[in-house]
Amino acid sequence: MNKISNQFSSIEQVTEQYLKKNSQSITVPEGEWSFGEILKQKQSASESSVLKFSKHASMRLRSRNIELSTEQKERLETGAEKAEAKGMKESLVIIDSYSFIVNVPNKTVVTAMNHTESDENIYTNIDGAVII
Repeated sequence: MNKISNQFSSIEQVTEQYLKKNSQSITVPEGEWSFGEILKQKQSASESSVLKFSKHASMRLRSRNIELSTEQKERLETGAEKAEAKGMKESLVIIDSYSFIVNVPNKTVVTAMNHTESDENIYTNIDGAVII
């Protein structure tokens, strides 16, 4: 039988040499986290915040100088939860002097505005409103 590159006579030998499963378990050095631990941490962090902001909504918040306090964010999440409980899909949530359009199934704030910026106060493509 011809040897491959003068080292191995079969693919099995290559497999044994290079792809052999190591029977030793991989240990994580002290102070470092495993992938699973990091994943669990990131998942729990994302679950703690019910709502996320779309790129468009984030741009609107910045361009309109809207900064929400922790209490306002909690009220916005409460409004989205109430909208979900009523079966709404696209909801207007009004908090203080701010209006938010929330895609309820995706738990995403689609856009945000200050009441002073909307002369006519007309909101389209929503199926309900929550005023908190």
